[in-house]
Amino acid sequence: MLTKWFTKKGRLLVVCVLGVHLAQAQQPTALTLEQAQEQAQQNYPVTRQRDLVRLTEQYTLENLNKGYFPQLSVNGQATYQSEVTQLSIPLPGVEGPQLSKDQYKITADVSQVLFDGGLIRQQKKVQQLNTAVESQKVEVELYKLRERINQLYLGVLLLDEQLDQVKLVSEDLQTGINKVEAQVQNGVSFRSNLYLLQAELLKNTQRQSELQASRRALVQTLGLFLNQSLPDEVVLAAPAAYEVPDTTAIQRPELKLYAQQQSLLEQQNKLLLARNLPKTSLFGQGGYGRPGLNFLQNQFDWWYLAGVRLNWSISNFYTYSNDKALIDVNQEMTEVQRQTFLLNTRAQLTQQAAEILKLQQMVATDREIVTLREKVKAAAKAQLENGVITANDYLREVYAEDQARQALLLHQLQLLQAQLNYKTTLGY
Repeated sequence: MLTKWFTKKGRLLVVCVLGVHLAQAQQPTALTLEQAQEQAQQNYPVTRQRDLVRLTEQYTLENLNKGYFPQLSVNGQATYQSEVTQLSIPLPGVEGPQLSKDQYKITADVSQVLFDGGLIRQQKKVQQLNTAVESQKVEVELYKLRERINQLYLGVLLLDEQLDQVKLVSEDLQTGINKVEAQVQNGVSFRSNLYLLQAELLKNTQRQSELQASRRALVQTLGLFLNQSLPDEVVLAAPAAYEVPDTTAIQRPELKLYAQQQSLLEQQNKLLLARNLPKTSLFGQGGYGRPGLNFLQNQFDWWYLAGVRLNWSISNFYTYSNDKALIDVNQEMTEVQRQTFLLNTRAQLTQQAAEILKLQQMVATDREIVTLREKVKAAAKAQLENGVITANDYLREVYAEDQARQALLLHQLQLLQAQLNYKTTLGY
């Protein structure tokens, strides 16, 4: 008998333990705001532009490096000319060569850069800095996405809080229905009071359905940005409150973009100078034609020549000063844009800090109002039970507390959103 008892108790213990673990396993994992933002950035279409920018850099650098390779060209030419060189010196017994008026030539030219004024090296640096600028533009676009995700995420949290409040109101209404129903059975209350409370309970249930539909729509929209199908009952973890720091050092990606644009313009100045420096190269030319290098021999022949070539295009200096002035103007425009961005951002931070302070004060007042409304509703509940007040009076106090709680929830979410907006504007 004792063995059977321990066997039953052991089975019960195993079932309880397994039940606890199964319940824990079935609890959905909460999605955090940080996870939502990271997934949204990974799946945002503009993210693929990063790889395209890197490929562009790779192909461009490979092409520039090939500028150090020997350059080979093949040329052909056939001409007919009205006159040719003749020797008009009469010598006894000597007849001068007669050159043909039709001439033919095919050549192969090869050249190897010795010094290009640093042109290829500067072009490679320009391409690398241009890649950095384009990549940072992608980061700026992705940073703007954070505000959209914040709005969707906090919108779902607000609806969750409102749904919880709807449940509390339903409980209060059901409590009132139970009390009035007992009073009706005892003949101390009118049935109309019961109908009134039941109608309000149905109305509150309808409100719950509307909030659930709105939440479902927001969750589906958030899932589109995350590129995954989120269940309707997904749990969103409330983000931690962000205290306004004493420092106002702005760390926005736009500032890094302005700095990289300035670096690119400075590098373009160096490239402009490199284009105007002299270039030297080795060259060789081999060919076959009539005549050869000895133009007095009127026959087809092979020939070659080699040497060092100096090339300095002086005409580039015609536009050098204007080109440099254009770069300087672009640098000034970039600096003006940076200063304008900083001014607007600081003004936005000032407004957001004031909004945070205002909402903190409102939340503190809302909590006091809710506490008082809870006491009033508790008193009304006792008065309804004793038949001192009507169902209408009780409903008025229930909805007054509900409105106070709704105001508190709204201001709490607005405060959290203002804190997140401040953090996002600051660049953290």
